[in-house]
Amino acid sequence: MSEIAQGPSQDPIRIPDEDLNDLASALARTIAEVRQHGVILDHLAAEETPSAPAPAAEAPPSTEQADTAEPEKPASVFILALTGEASDAELAALRFWVDHLLLPVYGREISTTRPWCGQWAEHLEAVARLHGLWLAWQQLTDAEAGLAGPSTWHRDHLAPALLELRAPDGPFAACTISPTRPNHRLLATPAPTDLGLAA
Repeated sequence: MSEIAQGPSQDPIRIPDEDLNDLASALARTIAEVRQHGVILDHLAAEETPSAPAPAAEAPPSTEQADTAEPEKPASVFILALTGEASDAELAALRFWVDHLLLPVYGREISTTRPWCGQWAEHLEAVARLHGLWLAWQQLTDAEAGLAGPSTWHRDHLAPALLELRAPDGPFAACTISPTRPNHRLLATPAPTDLGLAA
């Protein structure tokens, strides 16, 4: 059992050794989130423009003014809903996860029946599917997801996503699979339907 001293006059806190791993894991996740939030805040601070001088402090702000002063929360954490630097930062984090965890562990060999494109980030469908897979991975590999979390991620998220991404007619179907002659081509998507709504 490990002890953590609280102070000179207090008894140490005793933590069972089996709980230390969970504690260390939770701390590591919290530190990573704080760093990611710091990057986002730095980007947001760089985008801010100088505002008009504040009104005289004679009257307190109304409830309406106080409500509008709060920063807006993003409508979604999904990458397709993000814009600008927030989208770029999320794509960079997704690239890291795909390149350093997903592909080394689950990549498998590239073939005509299982294509992959090295420029996957240019395929919007691939970005969307991989981001959804990554969000699910973050949630289901967390200690709070329970012992079955990783198994659920494999069954409900990883397998279906890879079946769609690496299908012979999937988003990488037009990309050449040969490493000696790489060819990257985006497939055309259907044109939007004109419903005659224009005046």
